[in-house]
Amino acid sequence: MLTRRMFVCGTPFILAGCVTQDRPGLMAGDEHDPRHAAIYGAVSGEPFAVPAVDLSRIDPKYYRREVAYLTREPVGTIVVDLAQRFAYLVQEGGRAIRYGVGVGRDEAFNFRGAATIARKAEWPRWVPTPSMIKREPKRYGPYASGMDGGIDNPLGPRALYLYANGQDTYYRLHGTVEPWTIGTMVSSGCVRLINQDIIDLYRRVPVGTRVVVLPAHGDVA
Repeated sequence: MLTRRMFVCGTPFILAGCVTQDRPGLMAGDEHDPRHAAIYGAVSGEPFAVPAVDLSRIDPKYYRREVAYLTREPVGTIVVDLAQRFAYLVQEGGRAIRYGVGVGRDEAFNFRGAATIARKAEWPRWVPTPSMIKREPKRYGPYASGMDGGIDNPLGPRALYLYANGQDTYYRLHGTVEPWTIGTMVSSGCVRLINQDIIDLYRRVPVGTRVVVLPAHGDVA
């Protein structure tokens, strides 16, 4: 399968984050909660198939859930913690919606800092960056002219495009055709989410949303 490029930015402002009591409509802390199967089931009403996720291949700690989360960032900010492989959508009252993510396979591939979501796209077209093609010409060269959106597209059903200082960073938050890679360092730099999670995040955030990507200080066991 192809890996994809993209993602986020930020400054190290997170103070703490932990799982506490969940609220209705989000994932519960119990890995056996029956809502998991429903939330990660097949998605209807899409132009292309979004199949149910095989949850047996994903560590339950990366399931979507609401958690206690202290941060200096304002409500509505997305904070990506590269080291822990989580993305947080900051909510009121010291809470956040937490999503498991996959990140760049090497820290050099990951964007770090602050950015803004300047564009959103459903079933986006994917074009590998020149650096990706140069690094792995056999894998990415055939797609130099791009790939239309669809079930085999590495970006999945949704993409959030990150810009900094008015310029495209070429990093995105997006879906994945490899949900079992969530929680790992495997991408070419972009931040990938389970398809059901990127659909959920996409509908919650508008263009103009601030994204902060914290540096990875080491691997997670």
